[in-house]
Amino acid sequence: MSGLLNIVVITAAVALVFARQFKAQRVTSESKTWWLIPLVLTVMAVREPGLLDPVHHTASAALLGVEVLIGLACGVGWARTTRIWTDADGVVWTKGGWAAAGVWLCGLLLRLGLLGIAAAMGVHQGSATTMLSVAAMLLTRGGATLWRAQAAQQKYRVPVAG
Repeated sequence: MSGLLNIVVITAAVALVFARQFKAQRVTSESKTWWLIPLVLTVMAVREPGLLDPVHHTASAALLGVEVLIGLACGVGWARTTRIWTDADGVVWTKGGWAAAGVWLCGLLLRLGLLGIAAAMGVHQGSATTMLSVAAMLLTRGGATLWRAQAAQQKYRVPVAG
């Protein structure tokens, strides 16, 4: 797959998830596909032949590891800044705010810094690296947010005396 198509896929996935975070979303039992976009991004990234720089294999792998760690940390930060509440009917809702957008911005700046370090070292990092990092971020955010939402739902349940 071409680098341009990878960039389009990354941008579309990020735009979709980022735009949806500012809208309150109901957490239901059907909220089981949170891992689908990260899975697609991971498969696309792993299938890409330029995931690691063949000339600087070790440095490229280390930079990839750091990029994935940045994605995981941003996913946790994003999940922690997502507001979760239960309405009067016991339905759990989630909504991201400007703090979540700040986590995105910090993650972007860290990734750009890492790209700069890679360029200074002469290590080529393609779009597949970014795709894998974004997949890690989305997977972590989705799982941690769902976990927090389920905890809020469990807290709300009150046994009925009967």
